[in-house]
Parts: sequence; C-alpha cells; structure tokens
Amino acid sequence: MDSSQSFNQPLMACDSSKKSAMLQPAAPPPAYQDNLAGYPSSFPSHPAPQGPYAQGPYPGQSGVAVQPAVFVTAAPLARPVPDHLGYSIFTMLCCCLPLGIAALVFSCSTRNANYSGQQELAEKNSKTALTLNHFALALGLIFIVLYIIFQVVLFKNGNQHP
Repeated sequence: MDSSQSFNQPLMACDSSKKSAMLQPAAPPPAYQDNLAGYPSSFPSHPAPQGPYAQGPYPGQSGVAVQPAVFVTAAPLARPVPDHLGYSIFTMLCCCLPLGIAALVFSCSTRNANYSGQQELAEKNSKTALTLNHFALALGLIFIVLYIIFQVVLFKNGNQHP
C-alpha cells in the first residue's frame, strides 16, 4: 500500500485486533493492603488524646494538637519622630516639585513607621525627608533670586534703549 492510498482510506478500516489488544488490561491491579507503605499504622495501646484541641473521631487514632494563633501587633511610638509633612507640602508646592514629592513620600513613610512602632525606620525616614526639604528650599530660593536678578537686568537694559 503506498502513501497516497493510506490517506484515502476511511478511519474505520484499521485493524480491529490491535484495538482490542490495547483496550485489555495487561495485568490485574494489585491486591488491597491494610497497611499502606509510608503511612503509620494505628496504635490501639495508645488512647486518644483528650482536651479541647485534640482531633480524631475514632478511638485509638492519634490526635493532632492545634495551637491557637498568636497575633503580634506593634503599638505606636510613645514619642513619635517628627514627620515634617507640612514642610514637605510647602517645598513641593512653592520651591521644587520633584524634591518636594520625594520629601512628601519620606514624610508619609515616617508617619507610617511612627504608627507601627518602628523607631529606627521612622528616624531614618524623618532625616531623609528633612534633608530633601532643605535642598528643595535652597534650590527654590536660588531660582527665585536668579529670576529676580534676571528681571532686574532685563528691566535696566530695556529702559536704557528707548
């Protein structure tokens, strides 16, 4: 049979003896075992644990002790670190927008660290926010002074050439 004829044959023309051999199981399944490998057998000599956390509906079944969940929450700091939020908003709006935004982010991080009781993180973020605020204020003042000087120079030069 050449390859052109095999594509033209209907699907039902396969050898049925091969099909029936594939459908028959090769070997019967293994017999049932009471004690499966890897699982401990129950110990009838040990009584079932008693108490509110013991689990196991059948006598002789080993129980599982469940510990109650413990939630640890941190209290806010007794002496919170200053977050410089107002200073950050001022420098963001009036002096230097990019440095003011960065200072505002660190100010909010300081406030969150104060509420979660993280003293070291609050101090670090507060110092970073204050430093960014100082740089933003200095940069804003420099730009304002340069702008005023530039306007005065232009005004003097404009009045001298009528």
